[in-house]
Amino acid sequence: MSARLVSSLIALFSGVLFGMGMMVSGMVDPVNVLGFLDLAGEWDPSLAFVMGGALLVFAPAYLLIIRKRPKPVCEQTFHLSKKKDIDSRLIAGSVLFGLGWGIAGICPGPALTSLSGGSFEMLVFVVSMILGIVLSTIWASKREKVVEITAQ
Repeated sequence: MSARLVSSLIALFSGVLFGMGMMVSGMVDPVNVLGFLDLAGEWDPSLAFVMGGALLVFAPAYLLIIRKRPKPVCEQTFHLSKKKDIDSRLIAGSVLFGLGWGIAGICPGPALTSLSGGSFEMLVFVVSMILGIVLSTIWASKREKVVEITAQ
């Protein structure tokens, strides 16, 4: 079996597992997410329990994999971020993400999962999210070119 096929099967399995977790926990329902974000009203802590439960499973597994394995199954090296700075792009992106999440109560993963239900609103959200990603990528690449020219 080729490494690419194995990698694709792992991605497929992981995606299905994630989608099932979102559906079973009820986190694809914006009402549950907005309930978590409503700190001044009827706060619903269920999202915190879902995230906490996920971290309880993920953290030990991650540490075991990183410490025990010399390399990933389908790669030559682990690709871990070396970025540690809190910069203006991180803050701006966090604010924009938080505004979108707070307004709609929809997060990208659950939105993709919700597409299976045939919701037109979720389709509009996902298409808009993709448009936002494309526009920000174009903006960032133009910004990098300006910085490059200015540096010369």
